[in-house]
Amino acid sequence: MTRAPAQTLILGRAGLTRSRWLQTILLCRSRGPRWYRIPGSPDINVITLNCWGLKHISKLRDQRFPEIGRRIASASPQPHVVALQEIFCQEDYLTIRRETRFVLPYGKYYHGGAFGAGLAILSKWPIEESSMVAYPLNGRPTAFWRGDWYVGKGVACAKIRFGPGRRDVVEVFNTHLHSRYSGDQAHTYDCHIASQAWHIAKLLRGAAERGHLVLALGDFNILPATLPYRIITAHAPVRDAWRLLHPDSALGPAHHPAEIARRRPIPTADYNLAHNGATSDNVSNTWRWDSTQKRLLARGLDHAAIVPRDSIDKPGKRLDYLFFGSGDLVPSDSAGWVVRRMRVGMTDPHPTARCSLSDHYAVEATLSFHIIPSPPSPTPAPTPRSTGSTVAALSNGTYLRTQDDRDIHRATAQLHSAILASTDSSFSTAAYDELLALIASYTRRELAQRSRRSAHFFASLVVLVGCLRVSWASLILEPVRPYELLEHIPLPREESLFPVNLLVHRARVVGGIDEFDRCGMHLFSHTPEQSLNITKA
Repeated sequence: MTRAPAQTLILGRAGLTRSRWLQTILLCRSRGPRWYRIPGSPDINVITLNCWGLKHISKLRDQRFPEIGRRIASASPQPHVVALQEIFCQEDYLTIRRETRFVLPYGKYYHGGAFGAGLAILSKWPIEESSMVAYPLNGRPTAFWRGDWYVGKGVACAKIRFGPGRRDVVEVFNTHLHSRYSGDQAHTYDCHIASQAWHIAKLLRGAAERGHLVLALGDFNILPATLPYRIITAHAPVRDAWRLLHPDSALGPAHHPAEIARRRPIPTADYNLAHNGATSDNVSNTWRWDSTQKRLLARGLDHAAIVPRDSIDKPGKRLDYLFFGSGDLVPSDSAGWVVRRMRVGMTDPHPTARCSLSDHYAVEATLSFHIIPSPPSPTPAPTPRSTGSTVAALSNGTYLRTQDDRDIHRATAQLHSAILASTDSSFSTAAYDELLALIASYTRRELAQRSRRSAHFFASLVVLVGCLRVSWASLILEPVRPYELLEHIPLPREESLFPVNLLVHRARVVGGIDEFDRCGMHLFSHTPEQSLNITKA
């Protein structure tokens, strides 16, 4: 029995049959350099967006959500997988579904917690399996004004089949991690975010072990190179798609210590969108404007006039991510999924409301399966008679690198970087120490908070019992007096109304209940003149 070539074995791990492998090799040798795709493995266009759909809090939902659906349906290239966050009202989800039903016929709205997780996944292809995995550590019920604990944050999982092959499956993980909150100076939720990053990393690794393409999308509420970011990229065979195309992008807003240490110029609004991938807190987003800018917008002034594209954008940062993996724990050096293009989308305002579609911008990307072409066969050296034609070809640009060549080299570099990243993706000892220190600090703070909450609870019980005791004591010591009820007693005769009112007035002014008892209830049986004489006596 002859042994198969090494290249056949490598591509076999990518799920190629013998006939498909031969088709691929023939394609590589006959058509020259290009983006090579396995039959049944098309480009996958993905979009992720935090829609900002908080009920009774988010403004203009009725205008924004139909437009979000129209933008998704008309996006170019046409999306295949869409991940949405912060859709806490099912009617908003149905609004988007109506607008995208012809482009994305399959969808799933995920429920979790008391008010819903706010996650949804739309797909061009059938969804074979779906599940909602809740995070074990997710905020505090006492922080009811935050709402994270009550919405039941977690990971929305979907297994989507895009081809007939055994491995023509993409596993999508849509999530919205806990926010740090800008006013939280003690960073009390850092441990929650790290725990959630660890949890989703395990889910991503499990999908990669099944040999499927892995996509993790959503609002991760983390900055690049932070501890949760390193947990995801180290404990799961996935990579940050934006950092692959823009390895020198910002590590945070301009005032972040990591950016200050880099000594880079403060980015503009346009640079943050094009190179840094900033999707949150952009100066161009109308929901981040102050009252003066909003008044100018209401008067009809153009967005570019209020906030020009070259405006300084200090707070802009990247919180929305696309992590992807080819489905191999050990990446292949011959084939794999790569990022062809990626950009920040849905930056244009609403056509009539003239506001931004959300307080976040969208992230749009295209993934392709790339096979490194075989090296060309050696050619004989040119004869002296062909020297002139060679020089002419060089001068007129015939041998200049084409766009396809640049794409090929970029995709090949991504595959090679994946191999290098897999050999150096282990969690360092310093990172483990940082994580353990974070857990220890969180444990100490929670123990102290538990003591304070217990004291507050029992003190509240004492105050509650005291208030109830005082209230009941006042009712016991001061019972309801009969004369206070006389006005509500139906009288048998109309002429009796005068002496009763007079009696009540006299009893209140002179002697209270004792005077009422001395006068007696027999006044009801006297005429007005007799009753008047009795009360005067």
